[in-house]
Amino acid sequence: MSTAADPAHWQPPWRNLPWEVRSIYEAARCRLVPTPHDHWPRGDGLPVLVIPGFGQSHGSTTALRRLLKLQDFHALDWGLGRNLGLKRGMTARLLAQLDELIQHFDHPPALIGWSLGGVLARELARKAPEKVHHVVSLGSPIAGGHATTIEPLFARLNPGTGRAGHDPARYQPPPVPCTAIYSRRDGIVAWQAAMEPDAPNTENIEVEGSHMGLGFNPRVWFAICHRLSPHTAGQPFTWPTG
Repeated sequence: MSTAADPAHWQPPWRNLPWEVRSIYEAARCRLVPTPHDHWPRGDGLPVLVIPGFGQSHGSTTALRRLLKLQDFHALDWGLGRNLGLKRGMTARLLAQLDELIQHFDHPPALIGWSLGGVLARELARKAPEKVHHVVSLGSPIAGGHATTIEPLFARLNPGTGRAGHDPARYQPPPVPCTAIYSRRDGIVAWQAAMEPDAPNTENIEVEGSHMGLGFNPRVWFAICHRLSPHTAGQPFTWPTG
């Protein structure tokens, strides 16, 4: 395996970091008030739990959840406040929340995780695949935190974790459908590290945009609807025409 193809050698995307200023424009463009899209795939009531990225809370995913609700998904915030990393008791609380959603909706929820949220979503699906319908990660460092520009900050706020380097076991996808949405312009996570490894249950979808703007990106919204909708989930992914 060449160095370029080896996850252990993927580097933080420092040269893309200035691109993240675009996220201000991306957030303003959507105005935080999405409109329904009649021609987009609909959710038919599928429950979806949305997990924010590192340092973020429910406010960062408001636009995404509003859009999903307009498209007939039951989109819910993860309910644990600001995501500062895997804290004591967090996994147990999230698994209990999955149980509650299954009992309420009579269907396993899909998980959408932005950045670190996607890492957490994959690990939940690994621990309890029967409780997860589908995992969608948005710019998540699934190949290891060493390939992010915020790894030093993460390590500072999560002492004892050491350098979050490549972990081959965690890099392998959980046994549920997994869709990774990534951007080559990502200034926080190396785009290679945000892609799922090739497997029968994985898929990677590339979009244009910043890391911090992924949750406000209409292309991301459409991709999520297409992969999670019962009407299109089993079909090849295609962008809308016109």
